[in-house]
Amino acid sequence: MTHQKEQQFELALQNLIKDDNIPHETIDVNASLQKQLNATRELIHTQRKSLQKLTNDKAITQDQVIQDRIIQERQRLARELHDSVSQQLFAASMLLSTVNETAVDDLPKHTQNTLLQTEQIVQQAQLEMRALLLHLRPVALKNKSLTQGMEDLLIELQQKVSFKIKYRLEDVHLSKGAEDHLFRIAQETLSNTLRHAKATELELLLVERNKRVIFRVQDNGVGFKTVDEKSGSYGLHNIEERAVEIGGTCKIVSVPSQGTVVEVQIPVDKEISKNDSNSVS
Repeated sequence: MTHQKEQQFELALQNLIKDDNIPHETIDVNASLQKQLNATRELIHTQRKSLQKLTNDKAITQDQVIQDRIIQERQRLARELHDSVSQQLFAASMLLSTVNETAVDDLPKHTQNTLLQTEQIVQQAQLEMRALLLHLRPVALKNKSLTQGMEDLLIELQQKVSFKIKYRLEDVHLSKGAEDHLFRIAQETLSNTLRHAKATELELLLVERNKRVIFRVQDNGVGFKTVDEKSGSYGLHNIEERAVEIGGTCKIVSVPSQGTVVEVQIPVDKEISKNDSNSVS
């Protein structure tokens, strides 16, 4: 091999390492070396793709492990808060309620007012705690349908809050991933209502109409001005982002002193949802 050909071959190898695809005809080597060069090029290209896939798979696996640990930690915190702080707040609320109902007339007026205010603060703290537990609890539907999961959630919530909850839930056709997302949206919406709305009534709707799944939560709480930056809370932004991620739309309408409506609409792809439900079963 002449010095010139050695330089050409060396250049070709360098280009292989750098993944530069130079035209084959510019490399003046015999057919055997050209064949080996091409095979080496294909091998390096394949190895690069394999390494990239391994790296991506590893990153996805690590992300999943982190997410699983986060969920486990949230579950642990929810259990501890429920077994300790939540129970203590309930006990304090019951004691204050008993005092205010039985012995309040024998106390000075300012003491009566203080006790009533304290009871209200404790009750508000209970609502905050229930909203926090609702946010921390597991969000996966597991083997339940979206309708079953929401009904169980609302029945449990009804037993813990003082305001009235009305709901209408129908079977809907969504993929498993979209159902999980919408269930999280429901939890986020209910959590926001518990924490901020100060409502006495809440209505929840889940129906399918005209190839669209409609989820709506309406309360008669304090509401807010939609132009107010504070109204665009982290929770509301989460709801909007989750709706977009599953191809839906989110509309939030609120009027001060009248309440808030959160409505999410998701288009239904019958074929995808059918195939998805078959694969799950």
